[in-house]
Amino acid sequence: MDGPRGRRPRRTVSRANIFLYGTLLVVSLYYLLPLWVMVMTSLKGMPEIRMGNIFSPPVEITFQPWVKAWAEACTGINCDGLSRGFWNSVRILVPSVVLSIAVASVNGYALANWKFKGSEVFFTILMIGAFIPYQVMIYPIVIVLRELGLFGSLWGLVLVHTIFGMPILTLLFRNYFASVPEELFKAARVDGAGFWRIFLQIMLPMSLPIFVVAIILQVTGIWNDFLFGVIYTRPENYPMTVQLNNIVNSVQGVKEYNVNMAATLLTGLVPLVVYFASGKLFVRGIAAGAVKG
Repeated sequence: MDGPRGRRPRRTVSRANIFLYGTLLVVSLYYLLPLWVMVMTSLKGMPEIRMGNIFSPPVEITFQPWVKAWAEACTGINCDGLSRGFWNSVRILVPSVVLSIAVASVNGYALANWKFKGSEVFFTILMIGAFIPYQVMIYPIVIVLRELGLFGSLWGLVLVHTIFGMPILTLLFRNYFASVPEELFKAARVDGAGFWRIFLQIMLPMSLPIFVVAIILQVTGIWNDFLFGVIYTRPENYPMTVQLNNIVNSVQGVKEYNVNMAATLLTGLVPLVVYFASGKLFVRGIAAGAVKG
């Protein structure tokens, strides 16, 4: 009687696997340790923090640092915590994400499927714009926003984020739509479908993964932005990140590390929630054409 054929099954425990998982474990601990310290510190009172041992769990859990970071901490002359900055960030984020993705998706679709005279030049300009350092454009944008009457307003910052997100998002959508089988587009054209009908009825239903990629990139970039927020808005319109900086770097009174840690976690909560809620679709979008040429 013949024995089993084929390759022998690999052992689950081997030197290579031990090294691989050991490395992953060490790297994970390296990145999770600061988060652990932040969470534990935010749940302690100041007397316990002064005792040292920042890695230990709190003896007595308190949420007062979170309450103070949200509603009572001073961010300059105002002592209403991060709540005002949170709603400012929401008012900046939502229109910026919607406008930039809407325009970039149409741009990418047109550049992939509807070649027009000068399309390659237009695409080249967009690509150059994607790699120009932001710092080079700060002063010219100040002048443009001043002339438009938008300097210091939330809508001025929305315009800045929309424009700066356009190049990289257009590249993502163009590469994704270019990976869609050309026969599908040609069949729709033969049936008499035009530009918008093909885009709305055929391309959009197939494009959920790349839209999730674009949303995660924009939400993360806009919500975490500090430079544009501090330059192009006034104190009453400061986003959450600018107010976080004002709380952490305040020189008045006692340095409350628990409040600082709670404020930092509150500021980073929105991008984390968005990523964990749509992480699988993000990977699918990248694999489905976001990095294809």
